[in-house]
Parts: sequence; structure tokens; C-alpha cells
Amino acid sequence: MNWHLLSMNDLSRDEIESVLATARKDFLELSKRDIKKVPTLRGRTVIDLFYEKSTRTSTSFELAGKRLSADVINVKADASAVGKGESLKDTVLTLNAYRPDIIVLRHPHVGAPAFISRYTEAHVINAGDGKGEHPTQCLLDIFSLQQEFGELEGLKVAIVGDILHSRVARSNIIGFGKMGMQVRLIAPPALLPRQAAALGVEVSHSLDSLAGVDVIYLLRMQRERHEGANFLPSLREYISNYCVSLRHVGRGQRVLHPGPINRGIEIGADLADSGENLILQQVEAGLAVRMAVMYRIIVDNAAAAAQAEVKNIQAVG
Repeated sequence: MNWHLLSMNDLSRDEIESVLATARKDFLELSKRDIKKVPTLRGRTVIDLFYEKSTRTSTSFELAGKRLSADVINVKADASAVGKGESLKDTVLTLNAYRPDIIVLRHPHVGAPAFISRYTEAHVINAGDGKGEHPTQCLLDIFSLQQEFGELEGLKVAIVGDILHSRVARSNIIGFGKMGMQVRLIAPPALLPRQAAALGVEVSHSLDSLAGVDVIYLLRMQRERHEGANFLPSLREYISNYCVSLRHVGRGQRVLHPGPINRGIEIGADLADSGENLILQQVEAGLAVRMAVMYRIIVDNAAAAAQAEVKNIQAVG
């Protein structure tokens, strides 16, 4: 893997497969053991720096670091010097003085993880940057689909909802495409990116387009990113046209959702509680995948550094 994980564009298909194989082989079953720790990152330091609210991502990154035996420091922006006006740059410079090995960053501004990578020697993992990307979510989604379907080449996925404001959708369009999946976007015109078809996906404005897909991927309304603009005539109209319930799901179709879910808005309560959704499997996959990401970032780069040092010694000799 590369020095940082900022975007799904940082990973080739082979690298994606390698990370997920590590998650499956080494970490998936760990949660079922009596002793849930391995010494893999003992002596390493991981800082989780979150500027936005989170349950699944923050908890799984914290658990991932601890189960790898790393020293984990959790920094919540609203309980730190950020609340006193400290800038992101100065916060990272301060944290970098502790010589962390990994910084996991969630931030409301697109590009923030790439920005901080200029001011730290740590490996930076993007845990979601505004409307930008969420690469580890994409990896755990691919993992969940592999567990359910096996081969993903040619699998048809419909992503439904507030695609315009979704970092998950952006990462998944890239990642699903790399795995050979066919992606269809379903949303009101106002909630689709401009020139969405140029992303190499199909575009539809109707749930009728769910017919024939293998996977329905639901997104919540990202109202915190609407910045006061009215993208829809009313929430009631959106629910009427785009809330997916059990009656919309055909035989063999599976439903994913990155969470948090909003029952009765993008997903019907009957579907949220049904066996057709893989939502809790995604949560379980998230822990194993994030452990694999941290492990591979440290181990792969340490191996690359060692190889480079050997070459330098040989060149001098």
C-alpha cells in the first residue's frame, strides 16, 4: 500500500484484493475469540482525530488500533484546543510532535487528509472528508459483497439517495468500478453530481430502475451538508419517491447502507429489520478491514523502506 490512504484512487485492484485478503484471513475471526488482541502493532501509536460526529467509523478505528495492540489516542475536535480556535495545521503539528505512526482523520472539508499529510511524518488515513471520499467504507463494502456474492465482476449495484453530498458514493463509484461492478445512480436530479454520466455509471431518477440489480446501496439525506439550500420541494415528496422498503426488493437482491440509517426516510422500517440487508455485516467487516488497512500501511511501508536501505547499501558497496 501507499504511504497514505486518502482516496480509492490510491489503490489498485490488486492492492484492494490484498488488503481484503488480509482482513479475511487474519482479522475477521478475531472478534469471536476470548482474547481479541494480537501484538502486530505493539509499540506503535495511532491518533484518531475526528472533527465530525461518528459512531461506526470512530469506534471501529479505535477498536482496530487497540486490537492490534497499538497505543490509541482519541482526539475529538469539540473537546480539544480546536474549540479555542486552533487551526488544523497547528493541531497536526502539535500531534506530530508525539511521533505517531498513523493519524486517522475525519474532517468536514474536502482535502483535509491530504493537507495534513504535508505536516506529519505519520501515515494518514482518510476517515471521511466532507463531500470528498471515505475509502475505508468502500473497502468494507467490497469486503461485505465478496462475503455475500463471491465473485464481483459484473455485479450490478444501484446507489440510491443523496449522491451529490455523499463521500461514500464517490469512493464507491471508484472502488466498485475497479472491481468490475456496474454502478447505477438513482436520485432526484438535484441530488446528483453534475455530469454524473461522465463518471462511467448509469443514471436514473426512478426506483423502477432497481429491477435487475444485485445490490441496492442506500444513502441517507446529508442535510448537514446542504448549507441551507433547498434541493427538494419537501422531505415528504422525497420519501414518497425514494424511500426503499421491503416491497421494492426482489428475490436475491441485497441491501447495504453505510449508516447511520434514518428509518422512514431512505429506508423503510420493514427493510431495516429484514434479512435482505447486510448492514450489521458491514459493521463487522469494518473492524476487520480497518485493522487490515493499518497493518498493511505499517508493514508494507516498513518492508519498502528496508528494501530501499538494502539497495542503498549495495549501491555504496
